[in-house]
Amino acid sequence: MTRFLDSMIAQAKTDKKTIVLPEGNDIRTLEAAKIVLDQGYASLIILGDPTEIEQSGIDIADATVINPKTSELRDEFAGKLAELRAHKGVTLEKAYSLIDSVLYFGVMMVKTGRADGMVAGACNATGDVLRPSLQILRTQPGVKLVSSYFVMVVPDCTFGENGTFLFSDCGLEVQPDAERLAHISVNSAKTWKSIIGTEPIVAMLSHSSYGSAKNDETAKVVEATRIAKELAPEILLDGELQLDAAIVPEVGASKAPESPVAGKANVLIFPDLDAGNIGYKLVQRLAHAEAYGPLTQGLAAPVNDLSRGCSAADIAGVIAITCVQAQARDKE
Repeated sequence: MTRFLDSMIAQAKTDKKTIVLPEGNDIRTLEAAKIVLDQGYASLIILGDPTEIEQSGIDIADATVINPKTSELRDEFAGKLAELRAHKGVTLEKAYSLIDSVLYFGVMMVKTGRADGMVAGACNATGDVLRPSLQILRTQPGVKLVSSYFVMVVPDCTFGENGTFLFSDCGLEVQPDAERLAHISVNSAKTWKSIIGTEPIVAMLSHSSYGSAKNDETAKVVEATRIAKELAPEILLDGELQLDAAIVPEVGASKAPESPVAGKANVLIFPDLDAGNIGYKLVQRLAHAEAYGPLTQGLAAPVNDLSRGCSAADIAGVIAITCVQAQARDKE
């Protein structure tokens, strides 16, 4: 377990939150639930068939188990969902059909305040996890878009925050324009501050540093940097910067000597999803980094997606981070 994850668990214990896990049919989810309950850093609601869950043999007696198809909450949730989505033509009959989905039911647990956050995706695609979240929870006040990030913890690394970085966006925004990229950077800085607790130092990444290459792609990053500085002038943010100029002090001093960020960045903003997804997987696989995510930012309440190749330990880690996100939301 890393110092980062230790810190997330310790923080989660200071104000225990309730997290709903919709995938009670997945053995890894139940194993993760046992880890969380044994360590005592979250209260858990698990959705699924109680008989099947009991037959798993995993002791999660301290969790609340709910079968969405027989729950007394169905009427309330269907009525609320029909009301929320009436402008999209969702009838009460359609709402009952949607509530049969554990993902919609789980999000309604969060919407109605019965849970503080949700973690899913061990056996559901990202789109299926996030669709009900976007439809029901929507974005935080003042936030224009939902994006994703990874917390990357690189062993034996002196760059970033002693090897800890935030990478964004690596999971949602395929080809953000300059304005959307700017909002991603500002939201990522706020996420770093709320989760890690230190000051964010944000690098807008490109294949160019301070005009070393000029084309439409670098121009987008330059414009995004300008917009981000207007949106949040208090954030230490700069670009465009190549990756080495952003995190290596000597290279930053050489390529962008006037930059207040070069060589010191801990928040890395990628210009598009290709770069972000490839970047985090390179660091994860070649540097043996721990990758926590994709985590979401911008939703009105925390809902986090899992890789379908995740382990029980991965799920337990994301639950801890989700608790800390919920704590941060309460302070806003």
